[in-house]
Amino acid sequence: MSNEELFSDEHWMQQALLRADKAEAINEVPVGAIVVADGKIIGEGWNSPITDHDPAAHAEMLAVRAAASHIENYRVTGATLYVTLEPCAMCAGMLVHARIARVVFGASDLKTGAAGSVMQLLQHPELNHQCDITGGVLADVCGEKLSAFFRRRRAEIKAAKLLARATQAEECGGNGEE
Repeated sequence: MSNEELFSDEHWMQQALLRADKAEAINEVPVGAIVVADGKIIGEGWNSPITDHDPAAHAEMLAVRAAASHIENYRVTGATLYVTLEPCAMCAGMLVHARIARVVFGASDLKTGAAGSVMQLLQHPELNHQCDITGGVLADVCGEKLSAFFRRRRAEIKAAKLLARATQAEECGGNGEE
């Protein structure tokens, strides 16, 4: 029995969640991903498009790039990607091209999900490779991490606007008199 068989999808998703924490620590949307082959993590990534000034710096992209580099092959056959949020179309296309065998995601993405929520690219019948998909693994935990991040971000924006208004009013002297 391989190490991968010893560990459950929930175990590996917990590992992806640890990578999501790394994204959140740099004020990026908290999405994390790992690539597992033969019971070992061979690639990891977390969102960093803002930090890296790179629209392609999604967790899945970085994890698969690391895995491909690790095995020295752009085809990452037989591997499983674990990601805390359903992949977007860009990432789904890359996963098909990389020949990832299986994609396991946590929370569904009802705005841009390309593993069945908005569109289905990972199993599109016209493509030359289809990935097996398991969705909803630790979905509540993954979804709450994202929701809490965006709640905090909205509160920070609101607080900044209130501070700006207060500062502007103070600079005007409140009633315009000096």
